Amino acid sequence: MAEGDNRSSNLLAVETASLEEQLQGWGEVMLMADKVLRWERAWFPPAIMGVVSLLFLIIYYLDPSVLSGVSCFVMFLCQADYLVPILAPRIFGSNKWTTEQQQRFHEICSNLVKTRRRAVGWWKRLFSLKEEKPKMYFMTMIISLAAVAWVGQQVHNLLLTYLIVTFVLLLPGLNQHGIILKYIGMAKREINKLLKQKEKKNE
Repeated sequence: MAEGDNRSSNLLAVETASLEEQLQGWGEVMLMADKVLRWERAWFPPAIMGVVSLLFLIIYYLDPSVLSGVSCFVMFLCQADYLVPILAPRIFGSNKWTTEQQQRFHEICSNLVKTRRRAVGWWKRLFSLKEEKPKMYFMTMIISLAAVAWVGQQVHNLLLTYLIVTFVLLLPGLNQHGIILKYIGMAKREINKLLKQKEKKNE
């Protein structure tokens, strides 16, 4: 067991080091984005919502086709991939890179690797379910996809995408400040109250 844990830790360290090397040119930008997403300042959440809202208003006004939208998005990614490693050191100053920043950059890369592992793990579990319990897999997939299709039919695609993007960008800050745990706790307490009331009525 200990040997397996050590092997997993070593593999995690190797993957993290490899990702750090790949994203070295994006270090300053990732640290700045990390500060914004974790709401280190009070005005960061409304700023995130404002930027996302402006972006989606532009998309709504231009009303591009799917092919044009995907092409523009990929073109933006290509430009960022080329320009950011060149411009970031000049804007932020690579000579100001401190040990604390390096440690935070390492933590970000480690979290990204862990997130990727979780996604791969869920994907493997899905296929394991398909092999072990094909009927349950079939029913789960049909019900889930039908629910998603119904939601997509009821809500405009652009609005739904806007809500999803906004929630994903606000999620790190919500976790950092314990807001999600707070409301989950409130929901659990309300559910427990309802269950207790039901038990009293049954008695």
